[in-house]
Amino acid sequence: MTKLHEESLRVRIIAVADSWLGTPYHPMGRVKGVGVDCLTLLAEVYAEAGLIAPLEVPYYPHDWHLHRAAERYLEGLSRYTHEVQLPLAGDIVPFRFGRCFSHGAIVIEWPRIIHAYVGRACMIENVQTATWLMRRGEQGSQADYLRERRFFSLFAPA
Repeated sequence: MTKLHEESLRVRIIAVADSWLGTPYHPMGRVKGVGVDCLTLLAEVYAEAGLIAPLEVPYYPHDWHLHRAAERYLEGLSRYTHEVQLPLAGDIVPFRFGRCFSHGAIVIEWPRIIHAYVGRACMIENVQTATWLMRRGEQGSQADYLRERRFFSLFAPA
């Protein structure tokens, strides 16, 4: 794949993700303008952008990450992506919530992301100013700090 082709695909990912903005949060929803969650947003955006085949997402309870430590989200990502150190537009950033990585977003231009989050419509947000990403004294800590995150890309390493 040429650098120019990769850049055009990255632009396409962001354009498709933008078309989901305002879609209400709904667990396991997959209908633009009606309902989507963070996982199904990723599946729908990358399929619509032509980077993956449409995915069958098995049922998962909305609070699965609170009761299990298995890295199901990361395992799913590893089938299509590889980990990168610095994200580019169109890459994926999963965040640790509960006992494992369980929330994902699409990078626009780090630290800006598009994601679907509980109680909100699909939106653009700056990770550095998003209070929902602050852990407030969790796991015995008294300090506020950003949640653990990693970066993944569908594109081959340079």
